[in-house]
Amino acid sequence: MSAANNNNNNLDNESMTIVSTSNADTDEDTDRIPTDDKCRLAEGIVCVCLQCEAQRSRLLNRRTSVKRSRSEDTSTLVATAQKKRPAMTEDVKLQKMTSACHTILECIGEDPSREGLIKTPERWAKALLFMTHGYNQTCHEVTNGAVFEENHDEMVVVKDIDIHSLCEHHMVPFSGRVHVGYIPNGKILGLSKMARIAEIFSRRLQVQERLTRQIADAIVEAVQPLGVAVVVECSHFCMVMRGVQKVGAKTVTSSVRGCFESNPKTRAEFFSIIHGNGIKMC
Repeated sequence: MSAANNNNNNLDNESMTIVSTSNADTDEDTDRIPTDDKCRLAEGIVCVCLQCEAQRSRLLNRRTSVKRSRSEDTSTLVATAQKKRPAMTEDVKLQKMTSACHTILECIGEDPSREGLIKTPERWAKALLFMTHGYNQTCHEVTNGAVFEENHDEMVVVKDIDIHSLCEHHMVPFSGRVHVGYIPNGKILGLSKMARIAEIFSRRLQVQERLTRQIADAIVEAVQPLGVAVVVECSHFCMVMRGVQKVGAKTVTSSVRGCFESNPKTRAEFFSIIHGNGIKMC
């Protein structure tokens, strides 16, 4: 009995020793990574307080949403928004827009009933519908199957495509030129289709930065090339007719994909061509 009791006491002591060692390790880990609600970020260590965790979650969600918004096709978003809104006939649109223009004329101090303005509201409504007809078109419709199998792996450039659009901030025009270049990857796109793609996206309420990106993404979607480069040069009437009123100011934006983004020589060749320093015409 005496020996058994001694053995049991020894086991208890060993167990107690093991437990106390484990607790010591845990206490050391707790000192390294604080788990209380007090912020320890200023001490130069990783802090897991509620405030810091919430901040990290917000940053991760923001990055995810930005990536998602960049990857989504804007034309798909427009189509989805149009499906949610009840469809209106052309006659209903014209009627509502004409009435709105009539109100605008009154607000600026004009007499909508005078001879020169009697038909202005209707003319304005028709003009605005024309200038935004890109909302009713898709790239698939305008390319119309003009994608051809061709073993050509050199640069294709269409430059000086005229565009006219409306600034979405003030609904006043901006106009200029688009230069498009791509390197095929077994498929080529009809040359006129690049101009039609530019027309689709320019005939909407736009900002030039988004317009440039949309043209590049549409060509990528159409022919999956090795690379695409788009440059847009425009004069914005929101800077000419109002605001800073700088007549000679031009805005230049670019968007590159694939080998144009990864290869500086390919990108330099494209810019050389569109700026007139490359291939010379007879």
